[in-house]
Amino acid sequence: MIARPVLYNFRRCPYAMRARLALLSSGVECEIREVKLAAKPVGMLRASPKGTVPVLILPDHTVIDESLDIMRWALGLHDPQRWLAHIQHDLIAQNDGPFKYHLDRYKYASRYQSDPGYHRTEALKILANIDTVLQTGFFMHGDCPGLTDAAIAPFVRQFAATDPEWFASVPLPRLQQWLQAFLTSPLFGRAMCRLAPWQEGDAPVLLHQDSTNIDA
Repeated sequence: MIARPVLYNFRRCPYAMRARLALLSSGVECEIREVKLAAKPVGMLRASPKGTVPVLILPDHTVIDESLDIMRWALGLHDPQRWLAHIQHDLIAQNDGPFKYHLDRYKYASRYQSDPGYHRTEALKILANIDTVLQTGFFMHGDCPGLTDAAIAPFVRQFAATDPEWFASVPLPRLQQWLQAFLTSPLFGRAMCRLAPWQEGDAPVLLHQDSTNIDA
């Protein structure tokens, strides 16, 4: 039996980001293994043959390989900031469905042979809805970030980073302030620690290490 949960992770993946954020918020001690996508670990593929991150393996060998399920599992154990108290499921579904669809076709237009201008415009319409939601509080849960913010912010970050100068010019001030506040939070800094790709035999590295090494 493994001693603690093991998280297979890729630092820049927004799904892995939100899993890490929830694990850190919960305070659950967890070993983290950074994955090199060109050489995925055999243990990860054996646990989750679909081969995508994040993958969390629990001490009883239960496998959780969907990011939202990892968030709920971790916060179900310990939720000191009450992230589970108020979840805006419709916004998360909108993010994971239509927004992610347009984001991919905007950011990776050559891969999808898509019109990036069209998909950027469609994604921006969804972000305008979030900007409206933020009229009632600095974060989606009020004055402090919660699960909805953590589930969505990594994807908006990816959208903004595709063309930062253009994103800074769009008339969505609440959204821009919300994203900046989230990305400069100590929690996000800890979630974005840099790790070398894991190899069999490496000493365990724990997710809760305090690091603020953030970049794109």
